Amino acid sequence: MSWNGNDNNKDPWGREAPPEIDDVIKKAKETINSIFGGGGSSEDGSGGFSKKNFTTALVILVLGYVTFGIYQVEEAERSVVLRLGKFQEIKGPGLRWNPPIVDSWEIVDVVRVRPHRHDALMLTKDENIVDVTVSVQYQIADPMKYVLDIRDADASLAQATESALRHVVGGSIMDDALTTGRELIAQEVRGRLQNYLDRYSTGLEVLIVNIEDSSPPNQVQEAFDDVIKAREDEVRARNEAETYANGLVPEARGQAQRMLQDAEAYKEQVISEAQGDAARFSLLLAEYQKAPDVTRNRLYLESIQGVMSNSTKVMVDVEGGNNILYLPLDKIAQSARGVEQLNIPETSNNSTSIRDLTNQVIEEIRRRNRQEERR
Repeated sequence: MSWNGNDNNKDPWGREAPPEIDDVIKKAKETINSIFGGGGSSEDGSGGFSKKNFTTALVILVLGYVTFGIYQVEEAERSVVLRLGKFQEIKGPGLRWNPPIVDSWEIVDVVRVRPHRHDALMLTKDENIVDVTVSVQYQIADPMKYVLDIRDADASLAQATESALRHVVGGSIMDDALTTGRELIAQEVRGRLQNYLDRYSTGLEVLIVNIEDSSPPNQVQEAFDDVIKAREDEVRARNEAETYANGLVPEARGQAQRMLQDAEAYKEQVISEAQGDAARFSLLLAEYQKAPDVTRNRLYLESIQGVMSNSTKVMVDVEGGNNILYLPLDKIAQSARGVEQLNIPETSNNSTSIRDLTNQVIEEIRRRNRQEERR
């Protein structure tokens, strides 16, 4: 078809005209015939797209379709199957098949523990800044939620970790975040992080949260080291004081217990002696009532004997004289130890030597008194 004497292949504006529909169909048939072994026209039946070639092509397409739908699911994996974009099922380990194009699937590892590490400067409750490094270990607990309910569950976990950590550290003081409260902070972060992930429907489960490091900023590190050293000195002094107290208090308690026992023993002794004296007095009273004079003399002699037996000095009344002889037996006993100087015969013991010495002295005094009487 011409356009006012112009070239048939161009439109009135000089552009290339689109090909005719018949030409397009004809070229497509020739291409198919060349693929399946036909070189001639399909009108004369000498070749082209025959029934046999069509069956072969169909079998090849079916085999290819079936082959593309076979896949392997490992022991630690799960397959999330979608049919026409809608969730169908979750398949476990094994050799699986789903129709391609109609079904789509995504294989997820539900056993592997995945790590995540986060490091940031955070403001504490007492308006101090700390540098906290936290590590999170998690795994996929619900493959369907992990694949369908959220676009990027791992990125959501990273954001939720920072949010939970800032919330917990912001409610703690600096000393707890740096020293004794790190374990408690880690437990609270784990609970809050799991709550966030459940609310976001990520299908993730938090296994472990560790505070790997927490330190003050570099600008105040020296001052903080001084504070830590002072705190360690305080703890050491407290431990030494407790050690001293633990050693002193039991000893004092032991002494107090011993004094109590001594007092109880003395009490029992006094009571027993008093009871014995009372019983002895009762017996003496009975004897005294039977023979007053004899009992009185006996008591007097026993009393004198008890007093004199504890004395080291002896007063001797010389018979027939007015003088009383004083014998310092303690001094005589000390002198009796020098046997050679006093020329006193050796005896078996000190008591015998003192007795003999006393007898000699008394005999000498009597001899001198008789001589004076003769004069």
